[in-house]
Amino acid sequence: MHHTSTLAQARSRRAVAEHQACVRAIIPRRPSRPMPLYAAEGRVLAADVIAACPLPAFDNSAVDGYAVASFDVAAAAPQSPAMLPVLADIPAGCSAGTLLRRGTAHRIMTGAPIPAGADAVIPVELTDRGRWEVSVTAAVTSGANIRRRGEDIQPGSCALEAGTVLGAAQIGLLSALGQQHVPVRPPLRVLLISTGSELIAPGAAAGAGQVRDANSVMLAAAVRTCGAVVQQSHVVKDDVAELLQVIERAAPEIDVVLTSGGISAGAYEVVKDALAPHGIEFTQVAMQPGRPQGAGVFRGIPVVALPGNPVSALISFEVFVRPALRAAMGFDPPTRRTATRTLAKPIDSRRGLHHFRLGVEGPDGTLTVLSGHQSHFLSAAARSSCLVEIAPDITRLPAGACCAVWCLD
Repeated sequence: MHHTSTLAQARSRRAVAEHQACVRAIIPRRPSRPMPLYAAEGRVLAADVIAACPLPAFDNSAVDGYAVASFDVAAAAPQSPAMLPVLADIPAGCSAGTLLRRGTAHRIMTGAPIPAGADAVIPVELTDRGRWEVSVTAAVTSGANIRRRGEDIQPGSCALEAGTVLGAAQIGLLSALGQQHVPVRPPLRVLLISTGSELIAPGAAAGAGQVRDANSVMLAAAVRTCGAVVQQSHVVKDDVAELLQVIERAAPEIDVVLTSGGISAGAYEVVKDALAPHGIEFTQVAMQPGRPQGAGVFRGIPVVALPGNPVSALISFEVFVRPALRAAMGFDPPTRRTATRTLAKPIDSRRGLHHFRLGVEGPDGTLTVLSGHQSHFLSAAARSSCLVEIAPDITRLPAGACCAVWCLD
């Protein structure tokens, strides 16, 4: 009878995919804005970047050596070197200088412009390094060791496509092209609120019934690692007026409110009491851990409400919040990388619930599940490297079975 009742309750709850869609729907995509190149690392390009100039900007030397006419060294060999007078020096950063006359060489540095009349560069290692006259001990073909103008990028071509995440290499390319600002999706500004009259600061001595606040710091780190910023963070007691005041004061400078705690079925559920009258929907999701959830828009600001147990809050962030924030900031795909792993030991789960368990890979590549039904084992979260996803229709996975995981690296 109890089993039938549990299944009926699970069916009445919202599916994980449905709540994911609800959270994503309330957080709109960030509009594009120009951002200084030095501040754009990690951001997503909102438009194609078209090259305004060629790369390289001019024909230049790929090595330190001697600019020559290849015909003049065609017969050079170790036993019969070609002897050429050196008539000019061309360091990097200067103009190409005078015309190279046939039968002569110009000493040239890496990146320096190729002089007119030269069609190859002899690497310094194939010479005696002469200053006034150089002995060349090997032939080169026309075009050897020359970087041609525009061989990397031509003017008018697409240097980077919209949707590209800007890392070090991409920023280097844009700088070389003379870009000082780039159109990107700016980071979402998040207001974090951890609720509960029992909460005290992490460094404080805990008295009877008091709990050090882990959620604020933990969720702040989660927000930052997904590319958003924590604009403000507050710990709020079980006081409806205080909670609403915190949101209203922060409203002009935030894009999303993220709360933890205060949404279960008991008394003193401050987030539910404060925001349900304003249209925020609180629901039960058919998942474990993280059954109580909330989402909606409060006075134009998206609000996502997570449960208060730390592991439930963290897993709920991964399942619902992280992909929604990253989608709004232009990341594609916004979800974690997935993989298939082999279980080291069997695991059980309850039918009708979408289970998420913390796991870690062993040296042999097998997967060990660290958490069961508990929603407060932070030590397991700290050791985990992946999130194990178990579909609602599965009740047992034996050792050696393959299962889907979300990679948390």
